[in-house]
Amino acid sequence: QEQLVESGGGLAQAGGSLKLSCVDSGRTFSNYAMGWFRQAPGKEREFVAAISWSGGITYYADSVKGRFTISRDKAKNTVYLQMNSLKPGDTAVYYCAADSSSPWAVVARSYDYWGQGIQVTVSS
Repeated sequence: QEQLVESGGGLAQAGGSLKLSCVDSGRTFSNYAMGWFRQAPGKEREFVAAISWSGGITYYADSVKGRFTISRDKAKNTVYLQMNSLKPGDTAVYYCAADSSSPWAVVARSYDYWGQGIQVTVSS
């Protein structure tokens, strides 16, 4: 059973940076694709970024491409989301997720395990 715990959220100014971390306490982290999603108030959960189990493939939503970077450290069972050039529109609860069956995925239903979410607020 995977247990995902996010950290690193908080308040940032527009143009600033934050780095989210997600630690997986399970034993099969290395075999799973990982993803980040976000949900703003009154909106549906949306895909942000994904990384393959090997770390060799990454994929981003158009809205964050060039500003966010997803990475993983298998030795630490951790996936990261480096967020630069933040905008007020990035304000949301951010979730990390693990996918046990796909090389990588952009749809939420592909992911088996989810963290509890962490708030990111970007002020203008």
